[in-house]
Amino acid sequence: MTPGGGPAVDGTAVDGAADRPARGAAHGTTDRAARRTGARRVPFLLAAGLCLLAGLDAALVLLDLPAPVTGDRLPSVHGVLLVLGFAGTLVALERAVALGGRWPCVAPGLLGAGGLLLLTPVDPVVPRLLLVAGCAALVALYVRFWRRQPSAALVAQGAGAVCALGGALLWLGGLDVPRLLPWLVAFLVLTIAGERLELARVAALAPAAEPAFLACVAAVAAGVAATLMWPAPGTLLLGAALLALVAWLLLHDVARRLLRSSGLPRFTAGCLLAGYGWLALAGTLWLVTGPVTDGTRYDAVVHAVFLGFVMSMIMAHAPVILPAVLRRPLPHHPAMSVAAWLLHLSLVLRVFLGDLRDTETAWRLGGALNIAAVLLFAVTAATASVRATRSGNRTGLEDHARREDDRDERDGRDGRDGRDRTSGAAPVPDSARGPAPAPAPAPEADSAPASAPDTGPVPASPPGRAPVPGSPPAPTPASAPDPDPETDPAPAPAPTPGTAPTPTPGTAPTPDTDRPRTSR
Repeated sequence: MTPGGGPAVDGTAVDGAADRPARGAAHGTTDRAARRTGARRVPFLLAAGLCLLAGLDAALVLLDLPAPVTGDRLPSVHGVLLVLGFAGTLVALERAVALGGRWPCVAPGLLGAGGLLLLTPVDPVVPRLLLVAGCAALVALYVRFWRRQPSAALVAQGAGAVCALGGALLWLGGLDVPRLLPWLVAFLVLTIAGERLELARVAALAPAAEPAFLACVAAVAAGVAATLMWPAPGTLLLGAALLALVAWLLLHDVARRLLRSSGLPRFTAGCLLAGYGWLALAGTLWLVTGPVTDGTRYDAVVHAVFLGFVMSMIMAHAPVILPAVLRRPLPHHPAMSVAAWLLHLSLVLRVFLGDLRDTETAWRLGGALNIAAVLLFAVTAATASVRATRSGNRTGLEDHARREDDRDERDGRDGRDGRDRTSGAAPVPDSARGPAPAPAPAPEADSAPASAPDTGPVPASPPGRAPVPGSPPAPTPASAPDPDPETDPAPAPAPTPGTAPTPTPGTAPTPDTDRPRTSR
């Protein structure tokens, strides 16, 4: 009860309102802790972003277009910078966050540092060693995952990490980038394929699905290894294996079913399916033309894989993975779809008209639009994340307070219903609760009937029943049977001695338990 005598539910509501600031403060503390955790991962993402910008700058140099920064080293490190410095850092960061702890962050740190050092005038061996160490740390992450729970998806992702390590070692040994291309392709293709298998498990896969997937992974790994010793047969095997892997993904991936949805699922499905198409084109070119290390066919294979497939996959997964890594929201924005369309249409212009038809203008224009599409997506994602974070800061506490108000009201209603059930009455809705009836005034003692007989001393009550002062004498066994506890109502509370049992006219009706008992 409250001090004013009101129902206890009012006190409950007051107590809940008093506790709300504490609960809101706890909510804010948890949110700030999550953001601090995400802020500690920003340097890794910043390193990957700088590698991306440097790689795009090197692309402008290779396209013979004006570039913000020019240098002799940029064109030679363009491919490794984007594959290991940018994409490798993102993959390692996502794996480190999933594994948890501090030591897994060594992998993205080494890869990011190695990519940035490629832009400096230090001895080229130093960044190459860092890239080798980063790839080795990534392999160690997958070993740790394997000890937790082995799976076919981890086999594919671990094989991709081994290919990255092999490519970094070969580059450290002096092998040129065109000969490393199959290793770098296998790294990202197998990593992404393993992630898609994890998501495909949500649906019911056929018993033969995973063995077929593992066969495709083994064929890709065998083709990559064969390209070192037997370039022509190895490239043919790699092309056929990529086509088989694309067929598996198209058959079992959930992207085909999500294409008819809207918003983010539709955007993700479109990017996935378009990426599978570009990977199939690269496999077909390798299967038909064999090994290529320069010229237009080489340019077509490289950008079909790393722009058409890999960058499209990054666009598809960014709204899901980046919030988990940075603890910042990244809602889908229509400009993301514009960037994806621009990427694929400009890639059609570059590959089909520029490379395969040997049109230099289309090749250069398509390359410039490729860079614009990547930058547009990066700027859109950053802007959408910042706006969503600021909006969440403004409305987060208001939403939390609204939820607390709803909870307090619900708790109060449950408390009233609980008291109704305790009293034995049916719960009464709040809308039906009227003002309580005024109690009937008790008549004065001298208002009792003057003709009331003197009954004398009150006899003892039957066994099990308390004596009732002022009540008429209980019947003897000869005149009335004992009361039946199953049919007879409970005894009424004792009225004041000398008062009339009948209520005053005009007052609320007396419950059944207050009526005088009659003998049967």
